[in-house]
Amino acid sequence: MANIKSAKKRILVSRTRADRNKAIRSGVKTAIKKVYAAVESGDKEAAKAELTAATKTIEMAASKGVYHKNNVARKISRLSKAVNGMA
Repeated sequence: MANIKSAKKRILVSRTRADRNKAIRSGVKTAIKKVYAAVESGDKEAAKAELTAATKTIEMAASKGVYHKNNVARKISRLSKAVNGMA
């Protein structure tokens, strides 16, 4: 355990940020799963709606610094490809 006051604060701050990042990542994963579930069901309108919601969630995560911009672009691209590839 840290003895210096600033080190104690860094522990608290890093724990708080880690919890926040974990919650944001969890939300992104859930949004992605919803898109793929809609694609599997074959409902194109629902898939498009879930895609827009997922895109917003992923981009908000990027703005918070949780994901790198290239990682975000790759995730959105893969989701868009899955939705656009529906028959």
